Amino acid sequence: MSTTFPRTRQLGYDVEQVEEFLEDARRAYTAPAGSEVTLTAESIRHTAFTMRKGGYSPSHVDAALERLEDAFAARERERVLQEAGDQQWFTQARATAQTILDRLDRPARHRFRRVSVFTTGYHPADVDRFTDRLVQYFQHGKPVSVDEVRTIAFRPRKGGYHETQVDLLLDRVTEVMLAVR
Repeated sequence: MSTTFPRTRQLGYDVEQVEEFLEDARRAYTAPAGSEVTLTAESIRHTAFTMRKGGYSPSHVDAALERLEDAFAARERERVLQEAGDQQWFTQARATAQTILDRLDRPARHRFRRVSVFTTGYHPADVDRFTDRLVQYFQHGKPVSVDEVRTIAFRPRKGGYHETQVDLLLDRVTEVMLAVR
């Protein structure tokens, strides 16, 4: 019986899927430079597991995935820095940050596409409040942690912001934050 993470009596992450993913991550991380990369920080961020009764504790696995994403992002940064240099790395991060700011420069309640009035999306006021903090982070260095970006939760609202669009922007914010650590 595997004991990599604590198990839960309720629904938790499928143990076999998690163990298989961790083995793939170990192989990818220890692969020599120049090997074909199949696992990236971004793909780790989008990893999902089936829920099973008696599975691994989601909070413990999620915390491990965040640490794994950080490690892969640092390694990716090191490889690009070796191949292309600091200037290209930071130019790319700056361009992504500018794309984020361009989106957030839109007026409040109009920063993202809306879902229909019969569909639930993210509450625009919640999203706008958090994205205002992100603007302060990018423009004035006000503190926002990568953990806050990863774990932010917005209230649901009929006719709210399109969740996928907001989530993609938060992914880009995470990428930039990890790039400049």
